[in-house]
Amino acid sequence: MKGTYSFIFFAILLIVLFNISGCNPPKSEEITHANVVIYGGTSAAITAAVQLARMDQSVVIVCPDKHLGGLSSGGLGFTDTGNKSVIGGLSREFYQRVYDDYQTEESWNWQKREDYGNVGQGTPAIDGDKRTMWIFEPHVAEKVFEDFVRENNITVHRDEWLDRENGVLMNEGKIETITMLSGKKYSANIFIDATYEGDLMAAAGVSYHVGREPNSQYNETWNGIQVGVLHHGHHFSDRKISPYVVLGDSASGVLPRISTDHPGKRGDGDKKVQAYCFRMCLTKLEENRVPFEKPDGYDPSQYELLVRILEDGWNEIWYKFDPIPNLKTDVNNHGPFSFDNIGMNYDYPEADYARRAEIIKEHEVYQKGLLYFYTTDPRIPEEIQTEMNKWGLAKDEFTDNGNWPHQIYVREARRMVGEFVMTENEVLGKREVSEPIGMGSYTMDSHNTQRYITPEGYVQNEGDIGVHPEQPYQIAMGSVLPKVEDCENLLVPVAVSSSHIAFGSIRMEPVFMILGQSAATIAGLSIQNNTPLHDLDYQSVKEKLVEDGQVLELSGN
Repeated sequence: MKGTYSFIFFAILLIVLFNISGCNPPKSEEITHANVVIYGGTSAAITAAVQLARMDQSVVIVCPDKHLGGLSSGGLGFTDTGNKSVIGGLSREFYQRVYDDYQTEESWNWQKREDYGNVGQGTPAIDGDKRTMWIFEPHVAEKVFEDFVRENNITVHRDEWLDRENGVLMNEGKIETITMLSGKKYSANIFIDATYEGDLMAAAGVSYHVGREPNSQYNETWNGIQVGVLHHGHHFSDRKISPYVVLGDSASGVLPRISTDHPGKRGDGDKKVQAYCFRMCLTKLEENRVPFEKPDGYDPSQYELLVRILEDGWNEIWYKFDPIPNLKTDVNNHGPFSFDNIGMNYDYPEADYARRAEIIKEHEVYQKGLLYFYTTDPRIPEEIQTEMNKWGLAKDEFTDNGNWPHQIYVREARRMVGEFVMTENEVLGKREVSEPIGMGSYTMDSHNTQRYITPEGYVQNEGDIGVHPEQPYQIAMGSVLPKVEDCENLLVPVAVSSSHIAFGSIRMEPVFMILGQSAATIAGLSIQNNTPLHDLDYQSVKEKLVEDGQVLELSGN
């Protein structure tokens, strides 16, 4: 008995000492294992997980996100469809489920279904004969993604952030485990990086690029710096707007949000990234409207350039207040000075989490501040200010985030340099793709990258271009595969291997969902056949993709 009491005494003493020192008794290391581990909570992550579950593969999603779906549930409801006929598989199923949701009377709480305008991007928002709906509210998209997860019994570990410095353990060219900042570890036969940023890819040592390659690198025309190219309407045109504090006086200093750096030579590469913004869900419906408030850190001097273009007669403020159901909008950037926060995101792709949080917050303050400026500043023309004061955030969207989108629009971050690099030559049909796993069709679209001062002493934007493919194009299997010498068990369906300008078309949410499903199919077949990813027979991949509804070629070809 004496020995038993001594043991109990020392056990209690150890517990007391641990409590006093603020320590906890060491726990045995637990590793979550699945056949495939997906890092990221984007739309591509969900379609990848669903495909794997339907192939009877164990799968876990681990992601820094609390809300699933990325931009598709984060405000981008006015879908960039392009040619709808090439959107198949789970991507099309997503839009069919959106359609089904809007068939219920409960979904039309602020508007009658028959009063909805049915307007999409040059195409109907609803294709009744095909039971698809391409325009939707954020909360409806999130519900569809959550239904996908629930119905397929997919395990999701949210708010888990990859330890990007020390959290990827490589062994003989493969990822063995990944570790989160929380200490949680995950192992898998195959990993999928489905983040916009390509964080797992980079941490695994996979080759990637940030910024615009020179045109000479891939024999392109539209990739590099595009000084003098003024597509769309997001530039100053021939408006002679002075960038200086005192009009025309360069000695007086430069207004905020204008770079004094030389913009570079047309066709050259750089490390600059096209602008980000939040896709806002707004409404004029009083019962559902939250008025725009003054954000902490608001500085009206940041919007002096807006005053000057309004004084010059520009008035296209509401051109991209695109209607979505229930009297709401998906609001995007439009014009020379708008919601795109040009030049303020260059370090985002490779920044640590703390710095990214700062960048995201700065974008939020800028965008909220711009709305507050429109509604309160006495220099805004009365008719514009009166109209803007009718608008507000939608009270029933993003309810746990002050009605503000939970996802910033990361239009572009890292892009893998993989087994095959997609370029404008493939997108524009100048070169064929031999092993397609999906198709795209949208315009090669880049938003502005910089705002600079012209040699004549005026302000101009650079980087916003749009070049439309004559027909849909195929996306190569090699674009989601790292080089075999970089990593043997990773797939990357979002930060895909492509040049800057090719990515401008590929980066649309329907295509990300297509590529998520296709990457998962490759992973599933690799495991089923016990064959390395890079040795997988393409014909077997093609057959499975077609069986599951993916579109790999234009009908009739």
